[in-house]
Amino acid sequence: MTTTSPLRFAGKPASPAANDAPADAPAPGGARWRVAEIEALFALPFLELMFRAQEVHRAHFRAGEVQRSTLLSIKTGGCSEDCGYCSQAARHHTGLERERLLPLEEVLEHARAARANGSSRFCMGAAWRSPREKDLAAVIEMVREVKKLGLETCVTLGMLDGKQARQLAEAGLDYYNHNVDTAPEYYGEVVTTHTLQDRLDTIEKVREAGINVCSGGIVGMGEGQGGRAGLIAQLANMSPPPESVPINKLISFPGTPLAGGEALDPFDFVRTIAVARITMPESFVRLSAGREQMSDELQALCFMAGANSIFYGERLLTADNADAGDDARLFARLGLVSI
Repeated sequence: MTTTSPLRFAGKPASPAANDAPADAPAPGGARWRVAEIEALFALPFLELMFRAQEVHRAHFRAGEVQRSTLLSIKTGGCSEDCGYCSQAARHHTGLERERLLPLEEVLEHARAARANGSSRFCMGAAWRSPREKDLAAVIEMVREVKKLGLETCVTLGMLDGKQARQLAEAGLDYYNHNVDTAPEYYGEVVTTHTLQDRLDTIEKVREAGINVCSGGIVGMGEGQGGRAGLIAQLANMSPPPESVPINKLISFPGTPLAGGEALDPFDFVRTIAVARITMPESFVRLSAGREQMSDELQALCFMAGANSIFYGERLLTADNADAGDDARLFARLGLVSI
């Protein structure tokens, strides 16, 4: 199916793969990853998959270097969307109170602390379907002031139009986060108040404005291995793929529709990290939500699989994150270096 937009998900061109092409590379000539090719990566023996992921990782990044980002909720709760995983949706009974947009100085206090603790990027998230004009103006001021501290900036504010994306670009925003969440065929099982194409349209506007893209997904929502392959295909086939790819493990918030589901096998999570690394070799693959529940050993496997970014700090929007002191000790044990 031919479309005018490189981010349309309704179809993607088939690509004949060369018979002698390695399993961890798409066909030559600008061809794209097929879901079947990605499923074949997931099906590899675990150690073989890890080896291939390490090969790809070391070809594009220095081993042992991990980028650290801090994420702050600048406006919590009261979102009109119905994302089945989200504690901030107004229609879900999670006990989370709606809060106003944080004042600038409070945001800067958090940013200074993040910088002091070794984060190189400061991410600000607001629970909106899309920002209103006055709210966007306040966020733009936050972006400008945080950049003055020498930090990279990232925001996630919901859906944007072209004008809003350009305003953020003019303020110097480095990254815009807008996750695609899950595979196209599973999307309607997770969210009904917007479509995947709505999200892709925002990502395209962000790209057109010259802002780097941060986009990933959530695994463990009942999507199965085929759904995880579809998620990775959606991301890897963007042109170009996102510069930053957060892979989130579902946090089961009581009161949300997806709470209480079957827990994801830890090895399946590591496999997802490895396949993301192989299919998006130049992207930072971020170990994101759910890390607070992971053992040191599981996180070490994720770093071996090609994760080279983490969310750092003890709070991730409305969820607990790994303790900063524990992270420092883990980095020391593994010989990891922050960048």
